[in-house]
Amino acid sequence: MYESSNAVLGNMLYIFGGLPGTGKTTLSQFLARDRRCVYLRIDTIEHLLRQTGSLIAGSEGYGIAYRLAEDNLRLGLSVVADSVNPLPITRTAWREVALQTHVPFVEIEIVCSDNVEHQHRVENRSTDIAGFELPTWNAVVNRKYERWDTERIVIDTSGQTVEQSINTLQQILARVR
Repeated sequence: MYESSNAVLGNMLYIFGGLPGTGKTTLSQFLARDRRCVYLRIDTIEHLLRQTGSLIAGSEGYGIAYRLAEDNLRLGLSVVADSVNPLPITRTAWREVALQTHVPFVEIEIVCSDNVEHQHRVENRSTDIAGFELPTWNAVVNRKYERWDTERIVIDTSGQTVEQSINTLQQILARVR
């Protein structure tokens, strides 16, 4: 039986995190399209769970995404994980997925350091998930989001166009491999 090595295939787990309205989904979707990765978005998973009547008490959406990521990484596919990823426990769980599947990973935190710009984005954006209710600015600033304590890529989208932020992401990732 033929067994392929994940290292030979070069697959990777791209772990995105950041508050809503920072540009995280825009950048993670770009990366998934550009590198032809499986794209896993917690908002999509949790929205569907709510639509089907599930009560989300905590990490249900993340748990589903972790298992889907594992399945796809074991198939030799790269995965882009798009989530707020607000706590050390969620970040550790994503890293554990990579370790369990023997796949390299990169953590990417997207921030918008200008609060006025960030608020404007949150209050003026639209969703691409039918029926999904976007968080208010108040919900974003009051959301529990703990500081990262691990090495990661940080991209500040403040004052940048989407194209500039994509360019920054591409330049940084070109140096990661």
